[in-house]
Amino acid sequence: MKDFEVLMLPGTNPSGVAMTRDILSAAALFAARQGEAVPTWGLYSPMGGHVKMQGGIGADTLRLPGRKRGTRSVLLVPGLWVTDARELRQRMDADDCRRAVRHVAAHVAAGGRVAASCSAVFLLHAAGVLAGRHATTTWWLAPELSRMAPETRVEANRILCVDGPVITAGAAFAQSDVMLYLLRQRFGSKLADGVSRVLLLHERSEQAQFVVPSMLASGDALVTRLTRRVETSLPAVPSVSALASEFCVSERTLGRRVRHATGMSTIELIQSVRLHRARSLLQTSRMAIEQVAAAVGYRDPTALRRLMRKVAGATPSGYRGSAAVSGRVGFSGRS
Repeated sequence: MKDFEVLMLPGTNPSGVAMTRDILSAAALFAARQGEAVPTWGLYSPMGGHVKMQGGIGADTLRLPGRKRGTRSVLLVPGLWVTDARELRQRMDADDCRRAVRHVAAHVAAGGRVAASCSAVFLLHAAGVLAGRHATTTWWLAPELSRMAPETRVEANRILCVDGPVITAGAAFAQSDVMLYLLRQRFGSKLADGVSRVLLLHERSEQAQFVVPSMLASGDALVTRLTRRVETSLPAVPSVSALASEFCVSERTLGRRVRHATGMSTIELIQSVRLHRARSLLQTSRMAIEQVAAAVGYRDPTALRRLMRKVAGATPSGYRGSAAVSGRVGFSGRS
């Protein structure tokens, strides 16, 4: 029995599989050199054999083993490549996904843990293991998960949610957060910290800082217009009541449409637009933090600092510092 079973399906994001494999390979090397227990893993699929991931990249897999009571394996499910909620729903109806769903349900029923990131979280929902639990997924699919799983508390801002034997994570690269968490829990902080330093990884808690406001509307024309209105009116964003009146709906109707499309309240949507603009200005201009705050509608820069710390876990100067470091890294152009 392996410590980790990586479940692959046709169309799986290759980055999720490669990231998982690289992190586990680094963990095995680090553990061996330290004389510690070495993590074991394997690549699996419902029927075994060669599986083609998104983009045509393939890998050989073993057939998923039968489940026995008391299993200690962690089933890892990287995200599937989909472009929208409609394509995701169609993918969930495919035979291989149905087989994977049955295996997830049996695995958890046998006492195993399951960890999924991005769109793969919907496989866990189909398996019935999210009911009554906290969960997250990639921010742009979170509203769809909220609609499909009303019995699940979807925490769209979280990068990682752990609820009993079920672990869920945000977008595809949140697979690294899953792996660092599991290594820390199963093999200790020394191994997880070592892998984090070797691969230049860091654990994060929020994905709200990565939200692109223009992608939030989920096909709702009213929310699309609202988002554009807020973006173009910065720094002087009208009040929620004024916006509702402008779009000829009540505040309650506006709030319901925004919540349905984005998983946010109207105020949270406005804050996300402000945060996105502030981050862009901090990373692409030399404006002082006070000027940036004023440009997105805050008279007091302290309000912007608080918002960034709450939502993104970073200060304005931290954003600027990371951008400066990125700008200094490059190629010399010489061979």
